[in-house]
Amino acid sequence: MDSGAADRGQVLPIRPRLRTAPNTATDVPQPEMRPREEPALSIGYDTGPQRRAERDLFAFSPFAPRSVERPDARPAAIVQAAITQAVERQRGAICGDPEIQGEPIGTIDGPGGCGVEGAVKVRSIAGVNLQTNPTVDCRTAQAMKTWITNGIIPAVGGTGGGVARLRVVGHYVCRNRVGGSSGNRRLSEHALGHAVDIAGIGLKSGREITVLTDWNSRSDGAILRRVWQSACGPFGTVLGPNANAAHRDHFHVDTARYRSGAYCR
Repeated sequence: MDSGAADRGQVLPIRPRLRTAPNTATDVPQPEMRPREEPALSIGYDTGPQRRAERDLFAFSPFAPRSVERPDARPAAIVQAAITQAVERQRGAICGDPEIQGEPIGTIDGPGGCGVEGAVKVRSIAGVNLQTNPTVDCRTAQAMKTWITNGIIPAVGGTGGGVARLRVVGHYVCRNRVGGSSGNRRLSEHALGHAVDIAGIGLKSGREITVLTDWNSRSDGAILRRVWQSACGPFGTVLGPNANAAHRDHFHVDTARYRSGAYCR
């Protein structure tokens, strides 16, 4: 044993060394144990950086602290508030998605072919408030979530601090298409809970971008066109000011599906 190592309090573990038989071609090398020096951890921890370096304890950085500060545990009040918020979100969740908040209504039996199966009243989606709260089915609510998260929020970006709310001017109502009666007896998708009309995007700053006044504006027109374009995909029908005079002041979106694909105008 190395007496100098013993004086330093170092442990001398055994490390294998290969030994071969030079005159036997078929002999398999066998391990042979031999001592190896390693730094004594107790000395390393109990001495200062300079002393560790002097004693060749290179397993420790001369500048390494003996202990690292750990962050304090979160206050119990913050933890409890987070738990409460999670419970409230789950309680208000509809359509099986905590990002879609509102209340279930159930089946609406309207006159004639009107009505909604599994209707819900949506309060907010992905943190964006809907005013007024639209009555739709879950398929339409889920399409709204896709539109809001992947289309509206990115299109608005940081303008006015971002999106705070959407102004809803149409949802479930028992009527024919375009509100007509004579000459157009086909039910509107609104009559089935498949449609929502959006007239404005409220910003966190308090300002509102409106379809009526800003569609052709230089500042916000590009935002509204991106919003309109992003609805084409999540929804089967997307109508805006370029569709006809009836939609000059809002976007109509619905989840009707057609064999030819989405209809966006």
